Amino acid sequence: MDSLMGLINIEHEHDFLEELTYFRCGAAAPFAGRYRLIDFTLSNMVNSGVEEVAIFTNHKYRSLMDHIGTGADWELAKRHGGLFILPPDWNDPTDISRGDLRHFHNNRDYFHRSKANHVIISGSQFISNTIYKKVFDYHLERDADVTCISTNVDDFKPEHISQLRIEHNEDGWVNNFTNDQQNPHIFTGIYIIKKDVLLDLVDQCIAFHKDHFFFDGIKSNLDKLNIQFFNYNGYSAFVNSVESFYRHNMNLLKPENYRSLFFKNQFIRTKISNEPPAKYRESSNVTESMLANGCVIDGEVSSSVLFRGVRVNKGAKVKNSIVMQRCTIEEGVYLENVILDKDVHITAGQTFIGSKEKPFVVAKRKEI
Repeated sequence: MDSLMGLINIEHEHDFLEELTYFRCGAAAPFAGRYRLIDFTLSNMVNSGVEEVAIFTNHKYRSLMDHIGTGADWELAKRHGGLFILPPDWNDPTDISRGDLRHFHNNRDYFHRSKANHVIISGSQFISNTIYKKVFDYHLERDADVTCISTNVDDFKPEHISQLRIEHNEDGWVNNFTNDQQNPHIFTGIYIIKKDVLLDLVDQCIAFHKDHFFFDGIKSNLDKLNIQFFNYNGYSAFVNSVESFYRHNMNLLKPENYRSLFFKNQFIRTKISNEPPAKYRESSNVTESMLANGCVIDGEVSSSVLFRGVRVNKGAKVKNSIVMQRCTIEEGVYLENVILDKDVHITAGQTFIGSKEKPFVVAKRKEI
């Protein structure tokens, strides 16, 4: 029976969130009040019946491992299959592979031991709530070597500039990947591939000293592979810069966007944290904001996203801002268009104002 195994490949996602990725890989960056970016990819795979998922990671992965743990919160703590975090382990002295091909080469056992005969591969920068069953059924129906998931974009933003565009013929077969900025048919970075095709392409790429599996193995072999596409038309976001990270957090303050992302299909899973509900004191004033559990609010919060355990003291004002876990904002502080990473302490009387295009960012564990 045809089945899927999962792979989250974040080898090429380097420090795209600037200060927010000083101490963590981008996949572990907090998002939407209580989640991490990788939660969406992991949840989509698990909710689609994928029972074994590997993560290729190469740098700053301590925070990621701490968040994911055994995978129990995603029902991946299994005796058979489950979650595999595969950090760099280059022990083969004859290995000539480079780039993400080193991960494929050094972790071939992950693929060989699985009974699944297809692999769904994703990064962490495309945010959606997707069930992949229809994509997989379509992939099998068309007998494709590779099926790429795409989405159509009407309103182009800076985060779309670097994304590949898909060109295809009338029968739906992909005949090119380009950077044509006028093409609204954008590749999400998620694709399903036959496992035997994947392993053959890995060997081919390594033999010719290549270093990027998708570009050198798939994009460079368009004339030899049967590549199909499947278009996803639900709520989605590309998060690949501080500006897009800020804007898409702010977009979720609109109830229709929040419902479309979190309530359209199954729930997005994340690490469970047992904290009390947010506490709103008599002097607080909170409007059009998203607050996670554990917050204590004495001041004013408007159009902002506050993560778990944030403290806003009396007389402080937080506007159009993102405040991550366990931050403390003292009396008389004014924040507008600001992103505070975890455990930041803003002392009394400070004022920080950024812009929506360039929010003011404070790295984690700072006292200002």
